[in-house]
Amino acid sequence: MEPQQDRFLLAGPAADAPVRFLCAHGAGAGMETPFLKTFAQLLAERGVATLRFEFAYMAARRFGGTRRPPPKAERLMDEYRAAVAAAGPGAPLVIGGKSMGGRVASLVADELYAAGRVAGLVCLGYPFHPPGKPEQLRTVHLQALACPALIVQGDRDPFGSRAEVEALMAAKAIAPAIRFHWAGDGDHDLGPRGGSGFTRKGNLATAADAVAAWCEARRG
Repeated sequence: MEPQQDRFLLAGPAADAPVRFLCAHGAGAGMETPFLKTFAQLLAERGVATLRFEFAYMAARRFGGTRRPPPKAERLMDEYRAAVAAAGPGAPLVIGGKSMGGRVASLVADELYAAGRVAGLVCLGYPFHPPGKPEQLRTVHLQALACPALIVQGDRDPFGSRAEVEALMAAKAIAPAIRFHWAGDGDHDLGPRGGSGFTRKGNLATAADAVAAWCEARRG
């Protein structure tokens, strides 16, 4: 099943948006999660049009199909390429997504960027490793990434905390093309703990500010 134009959930000024964000979902939940709905609306308020889509395994769940586990990220690369094609011409296109969706986008980012088909990559909570398994890194392709990229990550994300990621950066395991926005005391959905001095609403708003500003710079 390939993504089609009418399968996108659109938020924002599609006709005259200065930049578009093609956004895939995470491994366990689809494109209508509260996190993605909220973030897409925040970006719309900042002038970025977001096109959310689902991989075939998740769309099958929605329409009553078998609840299959997600395929390996590498097996979803062609579906992401198809979504880019289905997005069609228009304003500069930034690709990315939440967790696994961002990881899949990162696997195709360099080829699409080199071909002039995308302007950049935005990952919302990149899964640097499975929770509790920091030795199982998913970063080999990030070492030489040439596509401009922004990763929005919570300080204490169990898939890659700030301390862990900064250690990877110090070891030059992450390319200099990648920039970071850190959500204060944030978890994988950028939510902080009570009493931390941060709020989920505030973390989402500042993250949307960062993504919108970064996308604006991709206009060329």
